[in-house]
Amino acid sequence: MKALGIINFSGHHIRVEGMQDYRPIGAFSFLGRYRAIDFPISNMSNSGIDQIQVYVNQKPRSLAEHLGTGRHYNINSKRGKLQLLFSENGAENSLYDTDIAAYIENMECIEHSTCPYVVIAPSYMIYAQDFHDVIKTHIESGADISLLYHSVDNAKEAFLNCDVLNLNKQKGVLSIEKNRGTAKNRTIFMDTYVMKRELFIELVYKAKKLSSMYTLPQIINVECDELDVRGISHRGYFATITDLKSYFDANLALMDFKNVQSLFNEDWPIYTKTNDSCPTQYFDTADVKRSIVCNGCLIEGTVENSVIGRGCIIKKGAVVKNCVLLSETEVGEDVYLENQVVDKHARIIHAKEIIAQSEKPGYIRREDTI
Repeated sequence: MKALGIINFSGHHIRVEGMQDYRPIGAFSFLGRYRAIDFPISNMSNSGIDQIQVYVNQKPRSLAEHLGTGRHYNINSKRGKLQLLFSENGAENSLYDTDIAAYIENMECIEHSTCPYVVIAPSYMIYAQDFHDVIKTHIESGADISLLYHSVDNAKEAFLNCDVLNLNKQKGVLSIEKNRGTAKNRTIFMDTYVMKRELFIELVYKAKKLSSMYTLPQIINVECDELDVRGISHRGYFATITDLKSYFDANLALMDFKNVQSLFNEDWPIYTKTNDSCPTQYFDTADVKRSIVCNGCLIEGTVENSVIGRGCIIKKGAVVKNCVLLSETEVGEDVYLENQVVDKHARIIHAKEIIAQSEKPGYIRREDTI
């Protein structure tokens, strides 16, 4: 069944301090090799969805650069199309800067599509899902709207600010509310929707009429009594990037091979823009364990339980433990780093010890010299 794929930006209730000053969450480096946006686009491409719209509302440069023509996502080159659509609704963190405002602004592109269904997914969640199966389940159930959810048992301390679905015994959605950390077992809404395109357009206009600040989850919550809204359960690896700690945790959780197998599958490739660079060089003094190290690095020191991006330099005597290093960073001689997210092109050469707690990881800014 033909569907239009829409990838949405994160709402203004989500903020990753520091990192988001330079790029949208969809452009965040993930596991050194990927960007967060690669996961929803690959899910759509693998599911046979080849009309994909990516919405961006702030700092679009790095995302536009990464997406390019979209050819690396294996989208049908004759029929398929990857569109980057902009929404310019005022200042950063503006209450009017909503997904509904972005859809209204680009309504011509949505109405121009001939696909009978839409699949909407977020750019700030990491998971693998066959949307072909979701559309099939949606059609067979006869529901007006289907929402994807993931059941968790740690909602008191994680997934805060995400939406939660309140379901009845038949998986009908009674309401959508924010996770305020009041209960540990919750069904986290994955910000992923399937519905007919006409209904989606109708809801967008209805939301605009009701309030200039309405978002898509809010209008669906209002319509829960009138429409047949159902939940569809997701299984497998699931992570959200809603703040610095969740970004840090999502990367380091994939040091566990079980999680890797749950996210990556030979039959379900995650596509990304490839960079040609030479292999990483490990010197005699290097000691690397339980880590993901990308190409082009020079490693003389110790690396443990960390993600090391492309082209990083870790000098002799340096120790990098439980860290996420973005590309082209340098860790000087005898420097000790623990529980840090180090942004691109940062150099830690003078400070000899930077340690944070894993519950509150530290952040070293892009291009800083410390």
